[in-house]
Amino acid sequence: MTSIAARTSTTPPQTASQARRRPDRILSACGVLWFLTAAAGQWIFVYYVAAYYAPRLFQLGLPGLEDTILPKGFIAGDLIGNLSAAFHVLIAIFIIGGGPLQLVPPLRNRFPVLHRIIGRVYVTAAVATSLAGLYMVWTRGTPGGLIGQIAISIDGALIIAFAAIAVRFAMKRRIDKHRRWAMRLFMVVSAVWFFRIGLMFWFMTTGGIGIDAKTFEGPFLTFMYFAQMALPLAVLQAYFNAQDGKAPGAKYAAAILVLFCTGITAAGIFAAAMGMWLPRI
Repeated sequence: MTSIAARTSTTPPQTASQARRRPDRILSACGVLWFLTAAAGQWIFVYYVAAYYAPRLFQLGLPGLEDTILPKGFIAGDLIGNLSAAFHVLIAIFIIGGGPLQLVPPLRNRFPVLHRIIGRVYVTAAVATSLAGLYMVWTRGTPGGLIGQIAISIDGALIIAFAAIAVRFAMKRRIDKHRRWAMRLFMVVSAVWFFRIGLMFWFMTTGGIGIDAKTFEGPFLTFMYFAQMALPLAVLQAYFNAQDGKAPGAKYAAAILVLFCTGITAAGIFAAAMGMWLPRI
């Protein structure tokens, strides 16, 4: 009886090892689920941008940006500003559409040369469109006034800084650090997308509390201008910290946080697609 009890009470080494890895697997699965949700939402956004803006630009040239939802998209006589607006819109198709592909491990591992080429183009395009966006914001203004200008400028500065850091670690072959900074770059590049799904999620759930529809100002918009970059970076850092730590409780907590964000992301994508993007095509 003693030997039987001993055998039944002893956890097999393989089972114990699996139990130790379970928090990491759950955390990783939640991260993958969020990424797949976000990637799908970004490709819907890219489809909208391509279908809404590209035909106007190809058929009419720069004047095609007139009478679009882009604030002051075309101003007669302002060639540099109009080119910046067109570049900013068209390059978003590549940046937002191609960004998620750079973060897929099987593609990255199977096609390393292509990954590096696309990565260089992605970083260059991200920096260039940030500079174009900064020019537009400070010469043409933006909805939200000065608060919007400051927030968008901070995001542009973060894009340039994170791009430089990611490239630096790639050149040093510090791939572990390069990947994390590339993920941070992905988050700040996606700020314009986060803003839209966050805004539409808020409209869907609250009816737009804290937003003045006429002036496009208000406390919630002030919050969103900074949250569009701060919240994704904070959640990503919590995910990294949980990955690096050993406490199962912290891993489970981070997994729940990421799962919660996945739900909000999915709801925001649905609201933006049905209420903002697809109806305009």
